[in-house]
Amino acid sequence: MRRQDDTYCDPLELRPESVLGVPGLAQAVRSGTVTVANALGSGVLDSAAPAGFLPGLSRHLLSEELKMPTVATWWCGEPAALTYVKEHLSNLVIKPAFPGGRAVFGVRLSSSEKAGLIDKIRAAPGDYVAQEQVALSTVPVWEIGGLRPRHLVLRVYAVASEGSYAVMPGGLTRITSSLDDLVASMQSGGGSKDTWVSGRGPTSQFSLLPPTSARLNVSRATFDLPSRVADNLFWLGRYTERMESAARIVRATLPRLFQESDQSTIAGVAAGTRILAGLGYLRPDALASGKGFGDLEREVLALIFEEKTRNSLPAYVRQVRRVGWLLRDRISVDAWRTLNQLEQQLPSAPPPEALRLSAAHIFLDQAIRTLVAFSGLVMESMTRGDGWRFLDMGRRVERASQMVDVIRFGLGFEGEADSGLLEVLLEIADSSITYRSRYLTSMQPELVLDLLVLDEANPRSVAYQMARLREHVEELPGTQSSIHRAEEARLAISMLTAIQLTEAPELGSIDDEGRRAVLEKLFARLAGELRLFSETLTREYFNQAGPSRRFSGA
Repeated sequence: MRRQDDTYCDPLELRPESVLGVPGLAQAVRSGTVTVANALGSGVLDSAAPAGFLPGLSRHLLSEELKMPTVATWWCGEPAALTYVKEHLSNLVIKPAFPGGRAVFGVRLSSSEKAGLIDKIRAAPGDYVAQEQVALSTVPVWEIGGLRPRHLVLRVYAVASEGSYAVMPGGLTRITSSLDDLVASMQSGGGSKDTWVSGRGPTSQFSLLPPTSARLNVSRATFDLPSRVADNLFWLGRYTERMESAARIVRATLPRLFQESDQSTIAGVAAGTRILAGLGYLRPDALASGKGFGDLEREVLALIFEEKTRNSLPAYVRQVRRVGWLLRDRISVDAWRTLNQLEQQLPSAPPPEALRLSAAHIFLDQAIRTLVAFSGLVMESMTRGDGWRFLDMGRRVERASQMVDVIRFGLGFEGEADSGLLEVLLEIADSSITYRSRYLTSMQPELVLDLLVLDEANPRSVAYQMARLREHVEELPGTQSSIHRAEEARLAISMLTAIQLTEAPELGSIDDEGRRAVLEKLFARLAGELRLFSETLTREYFNQAGPSRRFSGA
């Protein structure tokens, strides 16, 4: 059922700069695989030009007069009509002959404006239509504690029925934004009111829907999953995980800017800053010589309070909510409300300088708790169908990528690892308690790397993400029926095997050139294959330019 304007229905073929519509819809219509009520091209009937010819068309085609008179209309493409419009412009409303422009009321134009409008009409008379300005009735509207009159327009609808058309009872009552406005349009600030239809007797209760008491067979099928929805679920998982990672990195770095400047704190600040710069949140020269902690503090706080800052947390919040809004009928009410809380937790305006640090800590704590709550609701509320699987794969891909980048930029592949640096990595990965329960206060690089990279029991480790991805791809549609492994399955096996065949001492060992060569080689492989894995999923399951795919869980 199409409500979108014709030219915005398919961004692949009609308006490539637009994000509205359904990519590939025009091709699907041509192929006959989908039927569109309000067919593409029927927008020509929105033109006001045919209204001037309706009486004659009715007599010619139906041999009868119109049952309801139409508003007097003149198409300026006719010389006689153009002459009439020029002489009676003050009593007419000028409209574009084709949808896209606004109506102009001649009574509201000055003499010079009328002359200018007439010149425009003369230049392209076929593009304009004039209609008699009718007196609109009013209806009371409750506004600002009292009743106010507003102009109304009643729109009725007809539906195709057995070779003819049936006018539906009722309609849409639209009201103007003010008494001075004569255009009843939702886009111009107008509204709508309930339309009541009076009858001579009780309304018929007949319905084609099955009665609520009808006995239904047991079904455990999940909802159909169009590729567009699967794509949105995948990226909702990625965006929520990306924002949580960014919030944890900032929260681990910010307090260290105000601690005593001992060696451990300086190493922690350096690690956090390198991670933020490496991930694109700060400029590469954020730790340049001569730059104090004060300048660094302002840049980090800007990530929280300034939406225009590159990759800022407010920008991530908008991104998460945008994708979540597209999926509000696919996730639970509580999960949707939780995502909405993120935007409510954003500071409406940057607080005073003296309160920015405390406000930043409050927001970071709230945002992380909200994102964790959303993840918990997804795990506990979503049916284990393909929709949940794509969402969780998005989370796993992003968490693995973020952990690889956090270690790569924070620890690096050369030089010794200070205890302050290792503490920052553990805090970002939410693994400090686990590490201390095993090793107390002893900070050793190979032990940290084992926990964050190789330990499949740690939900924050890279290995854990690879194991879950391996499980998910085996359940994707078509994977089990093929004798050949799909590309995404081979990639998942490759990444998990690479981790399982690596030992912790090898990751932390430094070669003769002073580099952690094994760690560097492993991370280069994982980063490349994770990117290729995401691209493969997109090509195989989310590509909307090719034939549409649907996933149905039984």
